[in-house]
Amino acid sequence: MASVTIWNGSATFTSGSSTPFGFYDSDPTFQLDAEKVAKFCGTRLGFPLMDVELQDNNFFACFEEAVTTYGNEVFQYKIRENYLSLEGSDSTAGTANNKIINPTLDRVVNISKNYGTEAEVGGNVTRHTGSLAMTTGKQSYDLDAWAQAAGISGSIEIRKVFYEAPPAILRYFDPYAGTGTGVQSMMDAFDFGSFSPGVNFLLMPASFDLLKVQAIEFNDQIRRSTYSFELVNNKLKIFPIPKANSNLRFEYYKVDDKKAASFLSGDGLITNVAEVPYGNPTYNQINSVGRQWVYRYTLALAKELLSYVRGKYQTVPVPGSEATLNQADLLTDARSEKESLLTNLREMLDQTSRQSQLERKANEGENLSKTLKEVPMTIFIG
Repeated sequence: MASVTIWNGSATFTSGSSTPFGFYDSDPTFQLDAEKVAKFCGTRLGFPLMDVELQDNNFFACFEEAVTTYGNEVFQYKIRENYLSLEGSDSTAGTANNKIINPTLDRVVNISKNYGTEAEVGGNVTRHTGSLAMTTGKQSYDLDAWAQAAGISGSIEIRKVFYEAPPAILRYFDPYAGTGTGVQSMMDAFDFGSFSPGVNFLLMPASFDLLKVQAIEFNDQIRRSTYSFELVNNKLKIFPIPKANSNLRFEYYKVDDKKAASFLSGDGLITNVAEVPYGNPTYNQINSVGRQWVYRYTLALAKELLSYVRGKYQTVPVPGSEATLNQADLLTDARSEKESLLTNLREMLDQTSRQSQLERKANEGENLSKTLKEVPMTIFIG
């Protein structure tokens, strides 16, 4: 075994060379605590009663990793909590470490635009209008072929065809509705006359009009050759067969436009969790609760590292015998402590989530209301 200097009970932190990455070397608080943490870990590992086969730089490396792990856990929680508000925002606007993120509906609105496109109540895709020349005696038309002839690249998606009979309510006439009181003419003055007779509009329930409309539509379907169409895969079939040349209007989306709306340019924007601008934490801004977690996690890392060192040599010769090292116990304890510390930190972060806090406030309000109901009202006797 090579002769290597091991822990002698003292530690000297040198900025720029004591930690592997130097994330926090320029922080005076980190420099001061690094030496204290090294002494804390060495003492907890048995020094000076036992040799600790580590050096001060090993403790400093564990300390740096513990601080970074703490920051990663906290910032991962913040990303999960606010990612819907963060996505699509400027990724070059500086670090988000010390910023309060207010929840917004920007992404929700942008997402809802896709639903608006399909529901035809808005959206983020331009809806175009086309005109198809119908020919006498021709019943079927290929709208994809029309799009190619019109010079439209890609395919189209037909949304609405303006080829149907007028609404039944426009053909609804009740000869017994007139009363000579001038009600019908008054309804006409307000542009209601074409929808329903005035008397029925004022006195009859809406279900009455609906039954009449249904009767008219059934009559048209059974007794008349009403206007209708069938659209399958942009193949349009007209009913009845056109008897004269005319133009048919329709509305459509370009499929390429819908695809483009699904893939927005992400240059300079947050498009995934890896682009959220969180950096390493500032050590001197971590409170005492967080630092205590860091100290304990540093000890667990040092214990794990020491177990690997001792695992290389299971036994050490001593005069007249040999000593067995406690590598297995150290490794088991270190892994258990690391897992427990991470679990406790994540549970604490979950309990401070926006949803958990709102639920707690709601429960407090409910319990307070119940308590106040039990308080007797003062009876005043004059």
